[in-house]
Amino acid sequence: MTDPAGAGRRQAGSAAQPDLVDVNTDEVSIARVYDYCLDGKDNFAVDRAAAQAMIEAVPETPLLAKANRCFLRAAVRHLVGEAGIRQIVDIGSGLPTAGNVHEIAQEIASDVRVVYVDNDPIVLAHGRALLATDNRTTVIQGDLREADAIFDHPETRRLVDTTEPFAVLLGGILMHLEDEEDPEGVAAGIRERLPSGGYLLVSNTCDTGEPRARELAKAFAENGMGNRCFRSWEEQIRYFDGLELVEPGLVPNNRWRPGPDVPDPDNPAHALHIGGLGRKP
Repeated sequence: MTDPAGAGRRQAGSAAQPDLVDVNTDEVSIARVYDYCLDGKDNFAVDRAAAQAMIEAVPETPLLAKANRCFLRAAVRHLVGEAGIRQIVDIGSGLPTAGNVHEIAQEIASDVRVVYVDNDPIVLAHGRALLATDNRTTVIQGDLREADAIFDHPETRRLVDTTEPFAVLLGGILMHLEDEEDPEGVAAGIRERLPSGGYLLVSNTCDTGEPRARELAKAFAENGMGNRCFRSWEEQIRYFDGLELVEPGLVPNNRWRPGPDVPDPDNPAHALHIGGLGRKP
């Protein structure tokens, strides 16, 4: 449930303060809506109202956001601990939260480099404050739909050797692209950049065909989150064309190698958010 501007992540207890930025508090920010669903504090009334409308449609909406974070953490552990990946580009990284990608990755291997990408000014400010003393991790301004600018950015070039295997994380971003923005084409452009042995992570809400999926999709659309957030599994599997899916495939987030941190693991609402990880042969 993020857009090209990012998802909600917040570093609990961080002493670093974000830079002063010009934030429009009258418009919904998908990053801040996510932050609210993750029990964060970097959100405004307009964001909370949007989140509450979604919660009214499907009370488990915060559960989906939290399960998505659990999936992301599990996938990063696989990438670093099992697949040996040492370079990660997290596009739509969102507000920092406990268990950030670089924290999970560097607990396993201290030499992992991470590039966070976002275009929300409040996300950039928080990220830069958090990472001020970390030369293996950076945050840059960028948009999923402008991949050249992301991968040609000096900071990306500094940390990521694109001739060696690296992973790109698209956690809850493609769902916020409209059909005319060609999410399949965007995903294909990312896949083309991956070398052999590179990985692509994708997670999004899913149209299961049940009424509450339609109700939540309506709430998303009415609150500025996008008109096509709920695509079917059949549509989303195409994001991995040409890749080898890592087991268990494209599944509800609570079923992707779940750990003890998955909230309410048996709740049927989990089917409304799916994720997967693919490797380029």
